[in-house]
Amino acid sequence: MGVYQFGEGVPQDHREAAKWVRMAADQGQAMAQDWLARMYLRGEGVTKDREEAAKWFRKAAEQGFADAQLYLGMMYFIGEGVVHDFVQAHAWFNLAASQGNDKGKENRDDAAKQMTPTQIAKHRN
Repeated sequence: MGVYQFGEGVPQDHREAAKWVRMAADQGQAMAQDWLARMYLRGEGVTKDREEAAKWFRKAAEQGFADAQLYLGMMYFIGEGVVHDFVQAHAWFNLAASQGNDKGKENRDDAAKQMTPTQIAKHRN
């Protein structure tokens, strides 16, 4: 996948990279789904599209891919590509944190500070 993305042995071609990453993502490969989501965030080889990025981060996150869980949490935290939702942000950050992701722990705590006591109590149950 990275051959075209980084021009390793071939001319760098982000569109060609996106084509190959998409094929792997479509087959359910979580790392490729995460990578494709990042390409949509940057508009690298594809049209920049925050909603499409969130869709691919969700696919990878639901498979337990911690980096995707972190990014999806950030998207909910700032309301980019998804509806702004501190509870959803907290949930995704918590999943990333449960896998030892330090940024997930830090962001989970930041999201909790934005939540009401009722939201926190409901979320913990």
